[in-house]
Amino acid sequence: MSYQTGIKANDALKKLFVKCRDDKIRVLKVSIENEELVPAMSSKPSGKWQDDYTKMVKPLIIEDQPTYVLFRLDTKSPDSGYDWLFISWSPDIAPVRQKMLYASTKATLKQEFGTASIKDELHGTVPEDVTLEGYHKHKKNDAAPMPLTSAEEELVEIRKTTIHTEYNIETRQQTLSGVAFPVTDDAKQAIIEMGKGMHEYVQLKIDLDEEKIHLVMACDVSLDKLPTKVPADAARYHLYNFKHTHEGDYMECIVFIYSMPGYTCSIKERMLYSSCKAPFLEFIQSLGIVITKKLEIDDGNELTEEYFQEELHPKVNLHRPKFAKPKGPPGRGAKRLTKVQDLDNKQS
Repeated sequence: MSYQTGIKANDALKKLFVKCRDDKIRVLKVSIENEELVPAMSSKPSGKWQDDYTKMVKPLIIEDQPTYVLFRLDTKSPDSGYDWLFISWSPDIAPVRQKMLYASTKATLKQEFGTASIKDELHGTVPEDVTLEGYHKHKKNDAAPMPLTSAEEELVEIRKTTIHTEYNIETRQQTLSGVAFPVTDDAKQAIIEMGKGMHEYVQLKIDLDEEKIHLVMACDVSLDKLPTKVPADAARYHLYNFKHTHEGDYMECIVFIYSMPGYTCSIKERMLYSSCKAPFLEFIQSLGIVITKKLEIDDGNELTEEYFQEELHPKVNLHRPKFAKPKGPPGRGAKRLTKVQDLDNKQS
């Protein structure tokens, strides 16, 4: 199930939906603004749908901005009136946050407009996808054997740029999309070398503009100096080989640490680091690195010997404490005694 944003249509858009039912609108562009679905532009019919499509749809498409377009065809269904084409425009060069937001809100828009009226859907990532020729090509492919259902097409669309991961808020869990950003060659090489024992510590960061994971440093560092490597004003991923003894045995455990210094970081930075964490962990493990423990911290000063020991080897309480009956309130007086009557004497 895809994650839903909770964004709804505003009153102005709902009024336009009514006009769509009255056959007064040929094309309607819908955008997301201030956490609402709002009408961006609409036009009345001026000719056949093919001519209107070529003339009206192209100006609504912005190269780097996702949007929705509802286009009325000239065919009708007995129960729902005119058939509509739903166009979901999500360009590859758009920011990841915008693509995720529009992908997660699409089902809500379809439901509020009326899924029975939507005869077909068209998804575009490049301008050629949403031209009239692109629509005809889509129809031709749709007519091929074993076509996908609308639900399956939506899943394919989401999986092009996202995979599923978990986002935890206290004890509640939701399914949220995670983003797999490319990892630079330097970062990949440092991770491989750490697996070979060449580094004790590797730090990595997300370039928010390039949307890539870069290497910050790869070195040997003692545990007492480790907190100084954690930035106090930016999020980071860390790999640390914690060398220690436990119950007399020498152990080396590679720990993945996700540091996020509270709310000093931007919303975009917090969202991308959280969304990229699970796909990046899968990438690390695909290189043959065994992650013993995954940790999340706010401050580098949390990284102490005691903290690592407790996380890696938590103490198990094998003996439950004996239940101690609580004492009664003070000054309540002596216990009240109830005299047992002699039943034989009572009967006589």
